[in-house]
Amino acid sequence: MHSLESLGTRIVVLGPSNAGKSTLAVALSRKLDIEAIHLDQFQHLPNTDWKPRPEAEFARLHDDAIMGEHWVMDGNYSRLMPQRLARATGAILITSSRWRRLARYIRRTTVNRAARAGHLEGAQDSIKWDMIDWILFKTQNSATKYAEALRRSGLPTVECHSEKALDELYRRWELPPVR
Repeated sequence: MHSLESLGTRIVVLGPSNAGKSTLAVALSRKLDIEAIHLDQFQHLPNTDWKPRPEAEFARLHDDAIMGEHWVMDGNYSRLMPQRLARATGAILITSSRWRRLARYIRRTTVNRAARAGHLEGAQDSIKWDMIDWILFKTQNSATKYAEALRRSGLPTVECHSEKALDELYRRWELPPVR
């Protein structure tokens, strides 16, 4: 496993929906004292129920952000991934079973509705059938696709394919808990 230092100070965090990308980005941000950027906040308009921004505005926000010298950026948005990976100095891919990710989604939309890492300002998370479908069926091959993109990029990459591996990463790198 690569050391945290080997990933540099422009780190992308990829993985399927509800794998823990935003939480990990915040923990890394606190540990490294650099900005955490959550792409969902660029993709969606604040104070809405996750209404998408116009594509050109999202792309501009993304492209401006990747020009920064130090960041931890979570989110996939494959259409903008090439320029993000070209600027990144390291990457982390986290995955877990779709059932685990579904449980996380249901918990955050029903039980723990407080602001979470990467939350959308002014939005209230709620269960959406489209999101359940996305988690269970539409992201089944995404981890493989992201792993291949990272291999092609040549970036130093850390992959965590289970909750246990992610917990070990937090422990090994002494990452602060995110509440």
